[in-house]
Amino acid sequence: MIKLDAATVLLQWATGGLLFLWFTTRKHEMSAGYSWLIRTSFLVLAAGGAAAGIATDFLPIRDICAIAVAVVSLLTIRRKNVHLDLVAPAIGVIGLIAAAVHATDGASNITVNLLRVLVGTVFLGAVSDAMLLGHWYLVQPGLPRSILSELVTALRWVLPLEVAVMLLPTGMFSVLSGAVDDGWNGTLGWFWVACAVTTAVLIEVTRAALRERSYSAVMAATGLLYLAILTAFGTDLVSRAILA
Repeated sequence: MIKLDAATVLLQWATGGLLFLWFTTRKHEMSAGYSWLIRTSFLVLAAGGAAAGIATDFLPIRDICAIAVAVVSLLTIRRKNVHLDLVAPAIGVIGLIAAAVHATDGASNITVNLLRVLVGTVFLGAVSDAMLLGHWYLVQPGLPRSILSELVTALRWVLPLEVAVMLLPTGMFSVLSGAVDDGWNGTLGWFWVACAVTTAVLIEVTRAALRERSYSAVMAATGLLYLAILTAFGTDLVSRAILA
């Protein structure tokens, strides 16, 4: 059965994006406008997650945390203290833990479900912020390229963890073997494999592009990250929809 909880996914996306806002701005090299952009973008997603949860399947801790993430992001939108950027993600994690526990069928699966939700949060946040950061170089062209390189490297380290948690039993091996029906005669299982492999390739090509000296290399990297965000979301959401 294909099933995906939109409220949890939106809270994951917002929490991960706000976490990597801190990661990106912690060295105080970014202009204030970038922080405003990221906080505004992800507070909207957090609010959307709260609305989706309240409208469909209200889970008090998750949905109240989603509201709190949006409110904290709004209140800190013009703050220059980067450490405050850790407050909203910390609240979001509490809501995600509640959502993961609530969605667990049995006690034996709690750890696996928690890992999938939390690692997925970091994964979606890293790839989203990398794509947004690439665009910010158009606004702040003197920005050191190392900032984007660090974020892409972080994504490179998170991808294997993302794949690994989706393979934990009952995981994608069961889908590929046919033990778990994806509803498409195994097609979605192989689509997940293709997404994971393509994401890895795109990350490596992006890293190679960023080693080039010309400024156009940053724009090329951003274009590659456009593709990576699509395959990355396929890697996370397709597997979770099948395994839910």
